[in-house]
Amino acid sequence: MKNFKIIFLGLTAMTTVAACNNPGNSKTETMTAQQDSTHNHEHTYACTMHPEVTGHKGEKCTKCGMELQPIHKEDAAKLAVSILASPQPIEAGKPTALSISIKENEKNVGLEEVHEMKMHLLVVSEDLSWFDHIHPVEQQDGSYTVKETFPAAGNYLLFTDYKPKGLAGEVAMKKLEVTGTAGASTFELNPKAIATTAGYTVTLINASDLKTNQTQDLQFSVEKNGKKLKESDFQNYLGATAHIVMIGAKDKDFLHIHPVSDKRFPIYAQTNIKKAGLYRMWAQFKIEGQVHTADFTVDVAQGEKGNEEGKNHGHQH
Repeated sequence: MKNFKIIFLGLTAMTTVAACNNPGNSKTETMTAQQDSTHNHEHTYACTMHPEVTGHKGEKCTKCGMELQPIHKEDAAKLAVSILASPQPIEAGKPTALSISIKENEKNVGLEEVHEMKMHLLVVSEDLSWFDHIHPVEQQDGSYTVKETFPAAGNYLLFTDYKPKGLAGEVAMKKLEVTGTAGASTFELNPKAIATTAGYTVTLINASDLKTNQTQDLQFSVEKNGKKLKESDFQNYLGATAHIVMIGAKDKDFLHIHPVSDKRFPIYAQTNIKKAGLYRMWAQFKIEGQVHTADFTVDVAQGEKGNEEGKNHGHQH
């Protein structure tokens, strides 16, 4: 197996979005999706969007309809993620095979399907100019494999999003170095509220209103050829109307958000952003069999602390 490079990630159970303590550190870097609750006993289930809503296995949130998720923080801390990349070194423009394992005591653990997949892999360039959302395929030994072609030399961040059986969802992050020809270094993180993709114009209507410490709406409009689209114009994409990913420019804080139904906007979601600063955002949706990705850059302001709405969270897993 000398063609493979083993990369180990330690997962830690946290109650908020976890960020890399030092993005430049060569040691293992980890990150978890936002998980927050005031309850912490073995059989408690809570909504990831509204953590004050608790109940039993199989029940749904009375506010948003999402299935309640188990809270087993101590068990989640025992898991480790490893990634094998081949060939080495990883070269830009050439396919790279990635093998991902979620293990406890050196044994692969079983995963549950979340939004039609057992594992979501979000890949971004370190400068957040490039994004890809792919799905590793389960193998007989319980590991997951997928191929990725990195567009240019540089550092890339891999966010492995998964849910172990009987546990809450987790996200682990790892940095990979890619060799080869460097891409053009013209990308700048300037606020961007309007994106175009395949003739669709997607606008984050309230981009200038985003703040921390409160439940935050994400309101999108989608137009094509002067026609405003409705939610019914969208096809199911991985169990949702759309998928939204936000990553902080500074600390690489990660949010994976799924919209809920709203008659006012074709894509609408709620989230809770913990840190102020610049974020890159990608909204993916499917129309006529094609998945489209609209990218945004938003500047999240510091909101007032103590807001009662701050107890709620955007849907993470």
